[in-house]
Amino acid sequence: MAYRLFYDEYYDRLRRYLLVITAGNADAARDALQSALLRVVKHIRQFSNENEFWCWLAVLAKTAFFDQTRKRKRYWSFLERFTHHTEIEHSIHTRADSDGQLLMLLEQSLTTLLPDEKELIESKYLEGAPVRKIAEDLQTTEKAIESRLVRIRRKLKALLLEGLKHESLPK
Repeated sequence: MAYRLFYDEYYDRLRRYLLVITAGNADAARDALQSALLRVVKHIRQFSNENEFWCWLAVLAKTAFFDQTRKRKRYWSFLERFTHHTEIEHSIHTRADSDGQLLMLLEQSLTTLLPDEKELIESKYLEGAPVRKIAEDLQTTEKAIESRLVRIRRKLKALLLEGLKHESLPK
């Protein structure tokens, strides 16, 4: 019975007070009011006058609102960190999968090259030999080696693009 009297007397007054504090945000005011009413039930005590009681209610309501605001900020901050972490994890897995597919396609493409083309690519890119040394070993000019490397790279690029085009098709 006492709570019903309290509710009838102060509910609307507290709701209006919280609407002012929340800058008109009805949802935030309603949530803070609910929390404030629970705090009243938990911590009720006797007061010497109505003004003192109202001040206590106002403090409870205001702190309920600020507590909910902090809680909401922590929640959204957590969600941001979680989604950021998930995005990074997803991009790492996607990148690793993509890199693995690309390496597999490159290995397949290298097997389709002629033996002398494969040897030239391996000398230049796997062993890191300079064009000058390769040209000396093959008894040709540096320009000829560079031209052959350009043609082989174009051939590999076409093979890789063709393989990637087929990889993206649904299976």
